[in-house]
Amino acid sequence: MNRRQFIKTSTLLSSSIAMPTILLPSQKKSIGVALVGLGYYSTGLLAPAFGLTQYCHLAGIVTGTPNKAVSWQKQYGIKDNNIYNYENMHEMADNPDIDVVYIVTPNALHLKYAAIAANAGKHVWCEKPLEINGAQGQKLLNVCAKNKVQLTVGYRMQHEANTRTIMSWSKSKPYGKIKLLNAEAGWNASGYEGWKLEKELGGGAMYDMGTYPLNAARYVTGEEPIAVIASHYTDKPNRFSQVDETTTFKLEFPSGAIADCTTTLAKSVNKLHVNCQNGYYGLEPFQSYNGVRGSASDGVLLNTYVENQQAKQMDDDALAILNNTSVMVPGEDGLKDMFIMDAIFESASKGGKRIQL
Repeated sequence: MNRRQFIKTSTLLSSSIAMPTILLPSQKKSIGVALVGLGYYSTGLLAPAFGLTQYCHLAGIVTGTPNKAVSWQKQYGIKDNNIYNYENMHEMADNPDIDVVYIVTPNALHLKYAAIAANAGKHVWCEKPLEINGAQGQKLLNVCAKNKVQLTVGYRMQHEANTRTIMSWSKSKPYGKIKLLNAEAGWNASGYEGWKLEKELGGGAMYDMGTYPLNAARYVTGEEPIAVIASHYTDKPNRFSQVDETTTFKLEFPSGAIADCTTTLAKSVNKLHVNCQNGYYGLEPFQSYNGVRGSASDGVLLNTYVENQQAKQMDDDALAILNNTSVMVPGEDGLKDMFIMDAIFESASKGGKRIQL
């Protein structure tokens, strides 16, 4: 299946199918999750969020740093036999305490460790983006489907209440036909010295923050884009010699809607604005870890409080396993974004050439 065929297809044989009940004992009330990769996101956000979840708990960890294993075990009371490294994580196959493996590694390593988890019979929760290109993403979907395990992507915004209101408007169109949307996501990485500057590991603005405006353009319109035009920019060529500092891209949709999007590691930007035939609405900030809020042209406020986005996301995905139902954000959603990202990079490499999808 080529990129155009996939993006036009709404479903595949996939992780979104209901999970066989034999994979989970019926008496379980909480899903055991093992975090793979104990960097900032796991340490500062996911691990604390487990304290607010109702339907899942931190059961295990996978790390290549022994000192981290010691400190995490002490802080979270993790059993000795639930601590793994990257060489022996396949042994989870014999561990009933662990139901889900949450992949929180650098982007280019998602497939590698998701495959180990799936082959061990564990459900896979994968941080965004799914991988670094459509081909790798398709392999990730395939290995999960082959092993009949759940695959969901960590698009936490799709679980957030105000964002879900906007998603519902893609169908009801309360402000008329969508004409133009603008989505921006970025942060100032001037003091950062990590893997997000390395091409081999899937660094750069588009892979790091670009999923937010890209996915937003799709869930705001409720459509799949038909063409893309993109460009890369940097004013620090020595620092950003391997990866993009700033990427701008324009998406065209079948209805005529246009999405103008920006993602950057040069400055903090965080907004979503949607112009419609009979009004407008938006969120600012639209992808922060907390405080997402916005309004519409008629005075409607988008300010529903969400205590913890990560806890909400993990509980939603855990309930899908417990209830044997489809996940909210299946792997296919992430794969569609990967094929569009392929086109974004192709367009930018060709001087902003319009690429049909």
